[in-house]
Amino acid sequence: MKVIVTGGAGYVGSAICQALISRGHFPVIVDTLSSGREYFVQDKCFYKVDVGNPKIIKQIFVEHPDVEAVIHCAERAMVDSSVFNPYEYYISNVVKSIELCKTIAQLGCKKLVYCSSASIYEDVTGYMVNEHSPIHPRSPFARSKYITEMVLEDFCNAYDFRCITLRYFNPIGAAPDMSCGPEASNSGNIISRIINSVKDNEPFVINGSDWTTRDGTCIRDYSHVWDVAMAHVKAVENFDMAFETRETEGLQYLPINIGSGIGSTVKEVVTAYENVSSDKVTVKYGPRRIGDICGSYASTSLAEKALSWKCELSMEEAILDAIRWSEKNK
Repeated sequence: MKVIVTGGAGYVGSAICQALISRGHFPVIVDTLSSGREYFVQDKCFYKVDVGNPKIIKQIFVEHPDVEAVIHCAERAMVDSSVFNPYEYYISNVVKSIELCKTIAQLGCKKLVYCSSASIYEDVTGYMVNEHSPIHPRSPFARSKYITEMVLEDFCNAYDFRCITLRYFNPIGAAPDMSCGPEASNSGNIISRIINSVKDNEPFVINGSDWTTRDGTCIRDYSHVWDVAMAHVKAVENFDMAFETRETEGLQYLPINIGSGIGSTVKEVVTAYENVSSDKVTVKYGPRRIGDICGSYASTSLAEKALSWKCELSMEEAILDAIRWSEKNK
């Protein structure tokens, strides 16, 4: 199967492309390389173009008429950055997504997988959220994702195409074959931050120690990035099947949580890192970040039913792969 992957030179996007290839599919990568790495698209079918450029997107479809689906993961994705630069987030994540989806609908592509975020959810008792949990996006980044979701649902109902939206939580780690992984400077990736703090012999800063969790630190669902990538592969492979379960029958737009189903606090992640690496992590507590949330983790039952997908790799395996990637890319 030939699949267009926007943002395919980024952290998650590059893993998606490798996962597609591992399953015998052919990714056509669209990326501006504004935050992605050229290294990840070497020897691949790659177009350096903005997803909001309909002329070039149409040309890609002319050159690849056998494209069957689009995975759209091009985005700006830093919560704290979005608070101070909301214009760029709404332009990149909303306006350009609208242009892309309008274009592919006009071209007759009827299968879209959109990469969204669990940051759109409200805090709930117990912290486990399913696809029907209350929505309360609290940063421009989260709002940009939910606005785009609403637009896509309207598009699906109006323009005769279908969309699976994957709301994923916190991808960590690197591809087990070391073909791709996070930037060392990725401040949004908790394991990269811990690795950097250990290397630099500096404290790892935990933002907030007074959250209403079991140890006062934020709770999150950390999933191996390879599992997250495989969820996208399953979404395109099982696209039609996903809309035929009892829970999804009759829908055109389908949001699905992608996570491990396990909630871990930041302190617990630090402990897990110390256990698998034998390094001691010095911790320092800082103020809460603007736009941050107390936490959530995924109910994964719909992903298992609709996509035949669940996480196979543990948080500890993700940490080890992240360490191996860091050592490889000193």
